[in-house]
Amino acid sequence: RSSDLREIGFRLDIMASAAECVTLHTGQKMPLIGLGTWKSAPGQVKEAVKYALGAGYRHIDCASLYGNEAEVGEGLQECVGPEKQIKREEVFVTSKLWNTKHHPEDVEPALRKSLLDLKLDYLDLYLIHWPYAFQRGSADFPRNADGTLLYDFIDYKETWKAMEKLVESRLVRAIGISNFNSRQIDDIISVATVKPAVLQVECHPYLAQHELIAHCHAQGLVVTAYSPLGTPDRKS
Repeated sequence: RSSDLREIGFRLDIMASAAECVTLHTGQKMPLIGLGTWKSAPGQVKEAVKYALGAGYRHIDCASLYGNEAEVGEGLQECVGPEKQIKREEVFVTSKLWNTKHHPEDVEPALRKSLLDLKLDYLDLYLIHWPYAFQRGSADFPRNADGTLLYDFIDYKETWKAMEKLVESRLVRAIGISNFNSRQIDDIISVATVKPAVLQVECHPYLAQHELIAHCHAQGLVVTAYSPLGTPDRKS
């Protein structure tokens, strides 16, 4: 039937696009198109991961803050592995360090929690989610009595040095940053033994980020866009 042929053609187009990669300075091949798991509803993200992998996606973007890494891990476990059609080395998995975990001694435990939830032995890419830190503790968004956020004054350059140790221990293959501006990127590079491989930032036709992208390319960073079609969170 013509509708079946269109469906097959659509899937082939997705698979071809999802297979295209960019090379990081580490030598890793990162697929250009990935499945984002932000705002994926509980009970749905596992099936989304499985469907995406079946359709040809080989890049899954996660974060501890999203609260669904355990379910993402279930999807990965069902589709990826030595006895599965998709091998672990064929899938590029990214996660992110949350703002309450910026103290150097908190970085590796935070990563290990993500690895446990995702049911993986290593990550392909681990990002500092934001350049600013929140007060340590169990609350993702700690607040004062008046509702304002409780920030911490730990320097993200100290956090970066702890991120570098994750590469040394082979728990992650590459490290990077998210939501950093040009000055903050240069701050990191000024102290880095292991250079950031990727900047992830909101980027779409209404927020093109031309200058930031040019700066990243000049510094050898690959840029990943989140919300590439825009986001309903922005009212204007």
